[in-house]
Amino acid sequence: MPQVTQANLTKELRMLEEYRVIHREVYKEVPPKVEYSLTELGEKFLPVLEALEKWAIEYEQYQNS
Repeated sequence: MPQVTQANLTKELRMLEEYRVIHREVYKEVPPKVEYSLTELGEKFLPVLEALEKWAIEYEQYQNS
């Protein structure tokens, strides 16, 4: 997603971390390394995202017909 700035991405990831949807793991390395993973709450939200993706694909096909 080239239009997303690093600042906006960081802001959104921090918000998701605050809401306990993702977990942020910082590794003390050079260069610094950070990994994100879904929490249990985030895993429970996956069916919602998959349903939204399915709807978006169907909507796009509907618009193009």
